[in-house]
Amino acid sequence: MLKLVALKLVALKLLVGVLGMVFVIAPAAVAQQGIDPGLFEQGQQLYQQNCALCHQDSGVGNPPTFPALSGNDRLGDPVRIVRSIHQGGRRMPPFPALTAEEISSLANYVRNAWANDFSGVTTEEVAAVLEGLEGLEVTGPMASVWDGVFSEAQATRGEAVYEGACGLCHGRRLNGAPDDPDMRSTPPLARARFLRIWEGRSLATLFEYTRATMPENNPSSLTEQEYVDVIAYMLTVGGMPAGEEDLQPDPKSLASVVMRAQP
Repeated sequence: MLKLVALKLVALKLLVGVLGMVFVIAPAAVAQQGIDPGLFEQGQQLYQQNCALCHQDSGVGNPPTFPALSGNDRLGDPVRIVRSIHQGGRRMPPFPALTAEEISSLANYVRNAWANDFSGVTTEEVAAVLEGLEGLEVTGPMASVWDGVFSEAQATRGEAVYEGACGLCHGRRLNGAPDDPDMRSTPPLARARFLRIWEGRSLATLFEYTRATMPENNPSSLTEQEYVDVIAYMLTVGGMPAGEEDLQPDPKSLASVVMRAQP
């Protein structure tokens, strides 16, 4: 028994040593690609804020709904990455508020994290790609969900859709407690627990994530208008004030509205 314990301790020490070598070598590998370690770290933070919800911390994603980024050969095309981050795409929301430097940091992170090993992408290269893209520039500050971004009538429509498509699993109070006590609990869709997860993310991300994954037994089965109406209802249950205009089921416009826990 003592010998077995001793062997396990030796194995554990070897594992710690190997992991230590990995963490020492990783920054050096990043530097070899001409990537500033500070920008790489910034890219990791941006990834956690904007991408990890769908693509996972490990980059493995949830195929086919959300593709893996680790070991993805498509990341070899930096122009494609810049376009995708800025404009969005199938099931991916646009991120028009990210600067050229931030997109560069994020691109460098996903291209060189996990099993990936691609060259660096400079801020100047990103800026050159962005110059050829039109229609997504954010010229002013991002709006907040507290700015009256949906109408009362839209929230009422959303309540009716929610009761039919969502309420059985997420509960009448949107707290994740299903109406059927024999069903498993689900993520909350309003108030503090919901906002802790979605703080800082745009309504475009919520819109694309919701229609790609919900209802769980039949994703994408609602219309785009129904999805955005449900979001309006979720916001009003969370205490956000209504305004005069409806939210539009357009990822480009939804990308300019950010989730905040407080006004």
